[in-house]
Amino acid sequence: MTTTPRWQRRPPGSNWGEFGPDDQKGRLNLITPSRVRAAVAEVREGIAFCLALPLDRPGGNYHDLAREPPRLRPVVRHGKVKVNLHADARHPDVFNDDAVLLHSQASTHWDALAHVGSMFDGDGDGEPEVRYYNGYRGGTDIGARVPSPGRVGIDEYDGARALGLERLAETGLQGRGVLVDLRRAYGDARRAVGYDDLLRAMDAQQAVVETGDILCLHTGQTEVLLAQDGHPDQASLDDAFCHLDGCDDRLLAWIADSGIAAIAADNFAVEAVPPTRRDEGLAFERLHELCLFKLGMPLGELWFLADLARWLHEHRRSRFLLTAPPIRLPGAFGGPVTPVATV
Repeated sequence: MTTTPRWQRRPPGSNWGEFGPDDQKGRLNLITPSRVRAAVAEVREGIAFCLALPLDRPGGNYHDLAREPPRLRPVVRHGKVKVNLHADARHPDVFNDDAVLLHSQASTHWDALAHVGSMFDGDGDGEPEVRYYNGYRGGTDIGARVPSPGRVGIDEYDGARALGLERLAETGLQGRGVLVDLRRAYGDARRAVGYDDLLRAMDAQQAVVETGDILCLHTGQTEVLLAQDGHPDQASLDDAFCHLDGCDDRLLAWIADSGIAAIAADNFAVEAVPPTRRDEGLAFERLHELCLFKLGMPLGELWFLADLARWLHEHRRSRFLLTAPPIRLPGAFGGPVTPVATV
């Protein structure tokens, strides 16, 4: 265990080192036992909402991210396909068993802290190198073994030795969710939601966030995706729905200062992609850079929030108990989650 940081310089506006030199949980450290108790206190009716899409949705290859729906395959055992398999005539048992090829961020998921890094001169030698949250290094801590150029090289790949998805799962990722209904505030037209827009919607809906809360943003996009039945219509999706404006410096400052532990949204990237402007020398996805690289704040994408949003509006509430650990898959850069909101 190191006792000094693995970096000499840290990015402006980051919290590197504040939770310890080897920390891999980031702002999830703010979900303390007292914050969990506060979240449990939001359960009054005992009603649970599933906030996940089916794993085969949205379907297709929308946004050209090479993220495909899962593909199921039967397990073959001793040369027999293990589907409706009556394996032994002496007994009546029939068995099914399968395997799945899963693109970890194709449906409802968390981005692990290893998902996005940046070129940053962490050792002060004047040369930027690949760095991730808390100074972890690309090529040693993350992606130490990668496929050779021009070939798949699956056996060579070992993903993230630090900041992998399992670190989020190990926290239990249970706390208080606070929902802001951007669809109710601004409709379905495409809108880059900046600081003023977000605070206006929160004030109107009496949504208040405190340290350790998880901010959930309802835009309506996953409800529309479900209605498209596995065939995303790019023409109707590209110019629609609310997205946070990652180029709004006041919004980024508010996220950093708010004390929230994570952000989850029902759109594809939480922030507007492409961004509202491109500044040479700055990150293309500046909200991802702030949250994952600088603050250690997980981002949830493609959550299904429509039913929960309707219920909360009808009951004049915005807070709930959120239970959302991802699958405990070591080394993954992100992965599926079946979040549950309990009210």
